[in-house]
Amino acid sequence: MSEQEVFNPWEMAQAQLEAVADRIDLDPDIYKMLARPRRELILALPVRMDSGEVEVFTGYRVQHNFALGPTKGGIRYHPGVTLDEVRALSMWMTWKCSAMGLPFGGAKGGVTCQPKDMSQGELERMTRRYASELVAVIGQAVDIPAPDVNTNEQTMAWIMDTISMTKGFSVTGIVTGKPVDVGGSLGRPEATARGCLFAVQNLAGHIDMDLAGARVVIQGFGNAGGNAAWLFEEAGMKVIAVSDSRGAIHNERGLDTRAVLRHKALTGSVIGFSEAEELDPAELMTLDCEVLIPAALENAIGADLADRVSTRIVAEAANGPTTPDADAILFERGIHVIPDIVANAGGVTVSYFEWVQSLQSYFWDEDQVNEQLRSVMDRAVNHVWAVAQAEKSNLRTAAYMQAVARVARVQAMRGLFP
Repeated sequence: MSEQEVFNPWEMAQAQLEAVADRIDLDPDIYKMLARPRRELILALPVRMDSGEVEVFTGYRVQHNFALGPTKGGIRYHPGVTLDEVRALSMWMTWKCSAMGLPFGGAKGGVTCQPKDMSQGELERMTRRYASELVAVIGQAVDIPAPDVNTNEQTMAWIMDTISMTKGFSVTGIVTGKPVDVGGSLGRPEATARGCLFAVQNLAGHIDMDLAGARVVIQGFGNAGGNAAWLFEEAGMKVIAVSDSRGAIHNERGLDTRAVLRHKALTGSVIGFSEAEELDPAELMTLDCEVLIPAALENAIGADLADRVSTRIVAEAANGPTTPDADAILFERGIHVIPDIVANAGGVTVSYFEWVQSLQSYFWDEDQVNEQLRSVMDRAVNHVWAVAQAEKSNLRTAAYMQAVARVARVQAMRGLFP
C-alpha cells in the first residue's frame, strides 16, 4: 500500500460512522455523542528495566460509549500504538458489541512499546504499573479489559492480581481472557478464530459456496491467525499460505498447520518451515483462494490491493484491515467482506461468557461455550445478511447500520444527564 493510501484509523472509524448515519437518518444530537469517546486516559508509565534504568512508556485507555452497559475492549502492546488507533478501536468495539447483541459499550487500551525486546520481568512490571494507573476507571461493572495484540492470559492474570491487591479481595470479573485456573473460560483462547470460522460457514450457506477443500490464505499468525489455521483445516479446508511479521510461506497442496504452529513456537516465525516455500508477503494477499483472512493489523487491504485480491470471501479477523476505498472496490467485484465487527467478534462474545461465569462463580464446559458461540455468530451473520439484501449494500454497511441504530436507540431512550 502506498503512503497516501494509509488511513488514520480514527479518521477511518469516523468516516464509517458518518456514512452509516446518513443511511439510518441518525439524530444529529445522538451523532455528536457517538462521534467522540466519552473518556480518554493518557498515561506516563515509569518502569524499572532489568538494567536498573527507568524507562517511561506511554499508555492509553479509551472508553467510547456506555449506553449498552460497561465498556469492553482489549489491551495491546505494540510500537505503533497511538491515541488515534486506540480511539478507533474503542469505537469499533462499541459497534462490535452492539452487532453481537452484547450488553457492553466499547473500550480499548494499549502501551507503546516493543514487547519482543522485553523480558518477562519487564513486561510484568510494566503491566502492573499500567493496571495500577487504571484502578479508578476500570472495574467489572465499569470497564473490562481483555487480551489483544502481544498480550495474553498471563497479562490478564497480572492485571487481575494488581487490581485485587489494590482492592483487598479477588476481583475475577475485572478482566477476561484470564487463565482458566484463575477464573477464565474454556474456549476463550480460540474464540476469535472459532467465531471467524462460524461466520465464514454461515455466509457460505447464504452464497451457495461449498467449503470442502476451499483454499484459505491467512495474513498474520498470532492468536487469531494461528488458531484460525488449524480450525479451518480441521473443518475440511486447505490452508495454502500464512504469514507473520517476518515473512510468508506457501504450499499450494496445503500446509500442515499444526506443524507450522510447532515450528513457530520453536523458531519464533513461520519462516524456514521445511514443507513450504517462502513467499513475498506482498504476494500473499493476491493468491488465488476462496477465503482470505487478514488477521494482523489495520490497513492491510488498500485500494491498489483490492483490485488484485482473488478470493470469494474476505473474513476480517483483524480490526480495520480494509480501507473504505478498498471496501467499495471489493463490493463492486462481488467479493463478500465479513466485517471485523462480526468476523472477529467471537473473542468478545466468549469474553462476555467469561464475565458472566466470573460474576456467578459458575463455569461452563467447552462444548457449551462453543455451542453458545455458534448460536450468537449465526444470529449476527443472518441479521447482517438480511439487512444487506434489503438495502442492497455490502455486509459492512449492513452491520454498521444495525449496530449503530441499536446504540442510538438506547442512547435516546436513556436521555441526557443532567
